Amino acid sequence: MNITARKEFVKKRLHQYYEAEQSVLTGQEYRIGSRNLRRANLEEIRKAIKELEAQLAALEAGQTPNAPRMVRVVPRDL
Repeated sequence: MNITARKEFVKKRLHQYYEAEQSVLTGQEYRIGSRNLRRANLEEIRKAIKELEAQLAALEAGQTPNAPRMVRVVPRDL
């Protein structure tokens, strides 16, 4: 997956997590008839949002997350 496609994927997931956070904030649990519906944990959603925001920032800065970094070293005899 190239960087542009990866950015779009992360943006899409981030948008979905923002929507999930909004849904949880409007009502954590509700009842329909005899059934209960409990939404996801707000703490887990916010943790995922922070991770996705960090990934997006790294991608926009031109870095790939978890990519090995190369350093060039030139030995000198002083």
